Amino acid sequence: MTRHLVEWLDDRLGSARFMKHALRKAFPDHWSFMLGEINLYCFIVLLLTGTFLAFNFDPALNTVVYHGPYRLLNGVAMSAAYASALRLSFAVNAGLLIRQIHHWAALLFVAGITIHMARVFFTGAFRNPRELNWMVGIILFLAVLGEGFTGYSLPDDLLSGIGLRIADSVLLSVPVVGTWASFLLLGGAFPYSDQVGLRLFSAHVFALPAAIATLIAIHLAILWRQKHTQFPGPRRTEDNVVGSPLFPNYAVKSLALGCATTAVLVALGAFVQINPIWLFGPYNSYQAASPAQPDWYIGWLDGALRISFPWALHFFGHMIPSPFFPGVLLPFVLFGALFLWPFIEQAITGDRRPHQLLDRPRDAPWRTAVGVAIFMLALDLTLAGSGDVQARYLHVPVNVINLSYRAGFIGAPILGFIVAYIVANELRKTNGLQKSKRVRLRRNKRGGFDEETIP
Repeated sequence: MTRHLVEWLDDRLGSARFMKHALRKAFPDHWSFMLGEINLYCFIVLLLTGTFLAFNFDPALNTVVYHGPYRLLNGVAMSAAYASALRLSFAVNAGLLIRQIHHWAALLFVAGITIHMARVFFTGAFRNPRELNWMVGIILFLAVLGEGFTGYSLPDDLLSGIGLRIADSVLLSVPVVGTWASFLLLGGAFPYSDQVGLRLFSAHVFALPAAIATLIAIHLAILWRQKHTQFPGPRRTEDNVVGSPLFPNYAVKSLALGCATTAVLVALGAFVQINPIWLFGPYNSYQAASPAQPDWYIGWLDGALRISFPWALHFFGHMIPSPFFPGVLLPFVLFGALFLWPFIEQAITGDRRPHQLLDRPRDAPWRTAVGVAIFMLALDLTLAGSGDVQARYLHVPVNVINLSYRAGFIGAPILGFIVAYIVANELRKTNGLQKSKRVRLRRNKRGGFDEETIP
């Protein structure tokens, strides 16, 4: 019966030749190529859990009085969105579990994309002919950051409300168009517009997931067309791919990884608490939580805002306030440089040849040094984003911590660049780490020792 069904489909679609070729397509066996698979499975978990949450969440910001199972907030005035999130956490069957799985999947999704991009950067997988796919990946990463932030802001608790207010302030700092952009995205002045929750919900549930799914499809289509890169090794050349066929070898490994990823996310959601919004309370514009920090993937922006100087510039009757420099200019320069990096590297090295074999990080010391410098910069800013938490537990004034991270903003990337370049250059000269030769010591007639090399 199955054979007849396949023949019936092939008679109408002519797909047998394509399927035969597709199922025999080779995929490299190196573990680092599975990082993208983790991201794909995280996205699937996010879609499934997000659909459940969307069915049980009300994004409206009209004021209601809470009466529900969480007694500490009974009788408290709050937005319908926050009350809905509380009901989802405490009154809907498996609601809290699904919420936490969704949040952990979002964090792992961003982390996986970050590590995947780092692998592509350090191995030079973005070089000709894969510049376009690198740029698609950067746009995808920005869309994922927007998706994460809109979802983080939906519950309208005190912590997420403060984050949304900061984001609105950064948007307002853009000269000329900032005010219009804020009204366009939020539907009015934050937090008094009733459109804020609905627009965040629409972006988080409809627009951004559709954009992410489309970009993933484009990314995979380009990857399929151009085939995988691979590390140098036996029988590996610029003209072939050595690895396992898609079916059954790679498919089984991929499905096993998907099951493992899902199991880890479910375990984290079940046993590790995250984002306990009931502890923060509803958002009020006159309140602020301290110590507080956002999710890690936004923490570097928060840290940049915390350690920036209170400068403001005036040009042609327009003021450029201090949030513009760390909140708009810094991300624009950073992501602009990453977006154009394949062409920047081509201009520096003059290498425009097609590449199918990857570099080891030590093979391009200056590129590795640039990557480490960017990592050190991001690490410094991310740690600065939790400066108030560090001040609380280390019993050190916040200003002292901010000053140290201001110094690190300049010093950490420079130090990282120098150390990484020296280490990578030395490893390149020696072709990696070499085992020391083994020797045997024998006592000689003079009372000393002679060395004998052990094969």
